[in-house]
Amino acid sequence: MLIDTHSHLNFNSFKDDAHRLLGRCLAEDIWMINIGTNLVTSKKAVELASRYSQGVYAAVGLHPISLDTGLVKIKPEEDDFFEKEFDYEKYKELAQNSKVVALGEIGLDYWYKPKAKSKRPEFKKRQKDLFVQQLDLADELNLPVIIHCRMAFDDLFEVAKAKTPKGVIHCFSGTWEQAKQFLDLGFYLGLNGIIFKLELDEVIKKMPADKILIETDCPYLTPPQEEGRNEPGFIKHIVQKIANVRGESFDEIAEVSSKNARSLFGI
Repeated sequence: MLIDTHSHLNFNSFKDDAHRLLGRCLAEDIWMINIGTNLVTSKKAVELASRYSQGVYAAVGLHPISLDTGLVKIKPEEDDFFEKEFDYEKYKELAQNSKVVALGEIGLDYWYKPKAKSKRPEFKKRQKDLFVQQLDLADELNLPVIIHCRMAFDDLFEVAKAKTPKGVIHCFSGTWEQAKQFLDLGFYLGLNGIIFKLELDEVIKKMPADKILIETDCPYLTPPQEEGRNEPGFIKHIVQKIANVRGESFDEIAEVSSKNARSLFGI
């Protein structure tokens, strides 16, 4: 068994063949968690998961980029639905669906920031406030969190250290020193196609086996062995790369990462 702990078959990239892909993945014993980034895609993730008795799960949350702060202009992609504020009650209701196993993806993203430096403190504060609100909801519902972090490791660590949630740093792309900070807080690290783009071998080698989670982040971050849109089935390339770096077998990484996913997400 393989468990893709971060996929987006609820996105428009898969609108024509999501169920065909799901059927093929389940037949190959590949399970997945589809992740929401706003209320629209979160609802789609729950709807998708609800059509399957097992093997397909959902996470709901408001991605930091999907927060309309009014301080930065972002060119929307097809799945971008911006929300001016976090509707705690609507997300709470959705998160109580039996197929929801986490709050996510949530976190901090400073990649798109105001050009005017004077506006950046307010921009960061709005994202931090959103992050804390969702951490509070996860705590209330006793759900783990799936955390997105880009260009914001220090701020994210300070918030996480204060709130001490359980969860995973999705698409980990930092240094070993940063990895250790989050590991010491009890976080898992999500490894995906970014490991083919960045030098993350030290992190892969040194991190404890019981903190490894595998993911695709499909349709993004396609492994170099494939072309075009990323898919859950390509998770095998992530497993093999991790196994090669750690000097372990494919089956060992598959087994331990599946055990970790079951433990964290209760599946």
